[in-house]
Amino acid sequence: MEETTGQPPLGRDRPAPGVLRLRLNRPDRRNALDRPLLELLLDAFAAPDEPVVVLGSTSTAAFCAGADLRLDDSERAEVSDLLYELYGRMTGCDAIVVAALDGPAVGGGAQLAIAADLRVASPRARIQLAGPAHGLAVGAWALPSLVGRGRAMDLCLTMRPVEAAEAHAIGLVDRTADDAAGAALELAAQLATLDPPAAARVKRVAWASARALEALEAERAENRAAWTGSMETTRG
Repeated sequence: MEETTGQPPLGRDRPAPGVLRLRLNRPDRRNALDRPLLELLLDAFAAPDEPVVVLGSTSTAAFCAGADLRLDDSERAEVSDLLYELYGRMTGCDAIVVAALDGPAVGGGAQLAIAADLRVASPRARIQLAGPAHGLAVGAWALPSLVGRGRAMDLCLTMRPVEAAEAHAIGLVDRTADDAAGAALELAAQLATLDPPAAARVKRVAWASARALEALEAERAENRAAWTGSMETTRG
């Protein structure tokens, strides 16, 4: 489960009372997602033992570049499918999840960001969904509840990058700060002082009102049935 640096691919600590901090730690791969990293994330979100979780990166070069391109097609398809299980755990757990975006979030990394309950972005952040050009439909399960149906269609179909200022203006991120990691931790510490069961109820009702979890399962099932894991452009 360790990278060539000898460090685990996911850092875990508790920097404030009631706050679990998870930091993606594959800087040489821009935090690309492979099975060892995914398994650690799945374990961390199975039953978080703190009421607030901050999800970030040890490097400002990237939040997460998505699925590791070094994987073969079949393994990449399996990782993609398991990521939907992770998004479900993030949205379904009682802990409030705050994403700290100090760098680009692309593909599966963008979906990690939108699966969080709140997002704090620095000017270095950029969010980009990558789907239809590679035979996937991604992000449509959650984006409409954040930015509206029309903008969701735009972002999913054009796959254009959204810089931090625009992301904040359209509701794709909730706050901006020069130091997103620090601002996310400050927010998390404030949230950790709330009554945990009440905060969890707010989360459950908010996600239920968007019907996002139903859409998540539909998107997962359709991608599983149709996608081979190939990153080749399907047309042109």
